[in-house]
Amino acid sequence: MTIAMAKPEQPLHAHPPTEVISIANSNKSFKRSTMLTGKIRSQIDQVWEMFWTGGVANPISVIEQISYLLFIRRLDQLQKTAERRAQAMQTELENPTFAKKEAALRWDNFKDKDPDIMLDIVQNKVFPKIKTLQNEGSFAEHMKDAIFMIPSAKLLDQVVQLLDAINMDDKDTKGDLYEYLLSKLQQSGVNGQFRTPRNIIQMMVELMQPKVGDTICDPSSGTCGFLMAAVEHVETHHAKEVNKPKNRKHFNNHMFTGYDFDKHMLRIGAMNMLLHGIENPSVHYRDSLQDQGDENISEAFNLILANPPFKGSVDFDIVAPDLLRTLGKNPATKKPKPTYKTEIDEDGNEIQVEVKKKGPTEKSELLFLALILRMLKVGGRAAVIVPDGVLFGSTKSHKSIREKIVNGQKLEAVISLPSGVFKPYAGVSTAILIFTKTNSGGTDKVWFYDMQADGYSLDDKRTPLTKDNEEATHEQSNIADILARFKTLFNEDGTPNKKSGEYKRKKTAQSFMVKVADIIGNDFDLSLNRYKEVVYEEIQYDKPKDILKRIKKLQDKMAKGVKELEGLL
Repeated sequence: MTIAMAKPEQPLHAHPPTEVISIANSNKSFKRSTMLTGKIRSQIDQVWEMFWTGGVANPISVIEQISYLLFIRRLDQLQKTAERRAQAMQTELENPTFAKKEAALRWDNFKDKDPDIMLDIVQNKVFPKIKTLQNEGSFAEHMKDAIFMIPSAKLLDQVVQLLDAINMDDKDTKGDLYEYLLSKLQQSGVNGQFRTPRNIIQMMVELMQPKVGDTICDPSSGTCGFLMAAVEHVETHHAKEVNKPKNRKHFNNHMFTGYDFDKHMLRIGAMNMLLHGIENPSVHYRDSLQDQGDENISEAFNLILANPPFKGSVDFDIVAPDLLRTLGKNPATKKPKPTYKTEIDEDGNEIQVEVKKKGPTEKSELLFLALILRMLKVGGRAAVIVPDGVLFGSTKSHKSIREKIVNGQKLEAVISLPSGVFKPYAGVSTAILIFTKTNSGGTDKVWFYDMQADGYSLDDKRTPLTKDNEEATHEQSNIADILARFKTLFNEDGTPNKKSGEYKRKKTAQSFMVKVADIIGNDFDLSLNRYKEVVYEEIQYDKPKDILKRIKKLQDKMAKGVKELEGLL
């Protein structure tokens, strides 16, 4: 008897020698050790607990309050630097943040005050002042509606002493401090949805290889995780070049841009970039999908890294018309004529009330893809996380955006992510799309990768599968393999490397290439399972007659054994 069974994927080490890819040391960029001591971590944990017991339970609010204090300290440090420079040049300091009569408002002057006095100074004098600052960079830009929420003098004193003990001249230390704070968003219920897993962010940045001179954007930046990973990559791989004066100016001012419509996230994101060494972070308030008329951003960036929000739909009324047209929709869709119903008002009179009807909407994830196509310069590249529905959805909009990317641009890769990557906040299956804007096509063969592990458990706990500084196996994390294989797809000048072993891999493997003609023939379906082949192997079973014979023998043995036991009673 023969029964067909699915043949499991062969491990990488079992591939023929020509297909073996060296992945040694590919994870090194993911192993950056924290500079924070156990003592500082413990202090932060204590402060965090005090916020919670003091009634500030929202983790975003906690991080915001600490950010305000970091900003206040930074203002004092910047003025000290400016004062030393002015003194050395024997000139008067122009437009100081703190005038001479405001000396008491400076960090170094209030930090050692009695806690009750300090609370009065910070809450009633310093905080109102920083909300009115105009020329102190991106963070100040988002302070207008900030609220001081530190509930007690004791807590304020504890936070101030903790921050004062940290060497803010050390970019790594203060960056690590903030990263540790942000990591608590992932541990704090639904608010953790703002955080894309750091290992996935780093992988996407490594795939895209940002360099000096790039203009990099995240149109839904949140805490600026993608931008910060890009900062670290450039500083690590292009240290000598980035420190040239001209390049440094670009690096500190215009290289990294983030947009978001959540003001809490803007403040947190701007502070994140400040503490990582970006002197003037370009983080701005913008509802990226909304029509801004002449201010709509077009062909402004050559690299976009994003995990746009993909829950909910957006009304046609507020969406930029060109985004709708990209999805094959008519933005001029007429609204239905209003209808009315009769109701009784408070005075008992009959009145006519308009019956509100829901107008046409479009999915946000599709609109963001259209937006990214508009924002990219010709030749610019994007790595974007999308829900699986984008890959195979059958609506007109789904098909239209896939056709635009496949036929109109150059689609390079589709990396299917494990469904547990965003747990415990979402269990939705996702993928990474990597493409280049050409406006003239260019898709030839698309690289598909079936990522099955990312170094963490895929349950709600998301527990690390390796200890610190321990190299992950392929079964524990596919990230090193993805990076190594993707790198082989291109020559140094960016042209396709047809000699790559990936072109020879069968569709039964974990990664493989798909011809654009096959994608077009499948209605532009980009789901990996549409093209992945499952190999079945034959398993030989004995004839039923032989199986029954063995069963009868076993039964005879059992009967004999039972008789012997009865004889012993």
